[in-house]
Amino acid sequence: MKNIIVITSLIITVICSAQSKNTSIPDTKHEINNVLEQWHKAAADASFDSYFGLMTEDAIFIGTDATENWTLPEFKAFSKPYFDKGKAWSFSTLERNIFTNPLTNLAWFDELLDTQMGICRGSGVLQKTAEGWKVKHYVLSIAIPNQNVKKITTLKQAFDTDLMKKLRSKQN
Repeated sequence: MKNIIVITSLIITVICSAQSKNTSIPDTKHEINNVLEQWHKAAADASFDSYFGLMTEDAIFIGTDATENWTLPEFKAFSKPYFDKGKAWSFSTLERNIFTNPLTNLAWFDELLDTQMGICRGSGVLQKTAEGWKVKHYVLSIAIPNQNVKKITTLKQAFDTDLMKKLRSKQN
């Protein structure tokens, strides 16, 4: 009888633990969504400390230009003049998908944004830290309709050719 009580208690504990993990996924996604909304709002409000406080110390930001692959200190240096002027950038979320793995402290997402450049796509990775979720890696790209790709490709051909030469020369 004692064994049955112990086994039953163990089964109940495992089931409750599994259920609490399942219910925490929507809560985690809600937390992450809030962090991303705060992050975008901090840029729109030109709140430098708030914006960069929501990024990990080893964060990477990849911008729309092929040369924009910044570490956190580089991105801060690039961004500071915009924040100092009182207007950084303003992105509002049109759509966001958040993915989590309950076995890790990482989450990833993709989003469509309404920006001064039209619709952009953001994607990235967040890390759960002692202070909460923070952006660890972010990629911003301008969404180009398929029917406009040929025009854009032609428009950026000279820039791309020059940059490819530079990058290839570094490989040799």
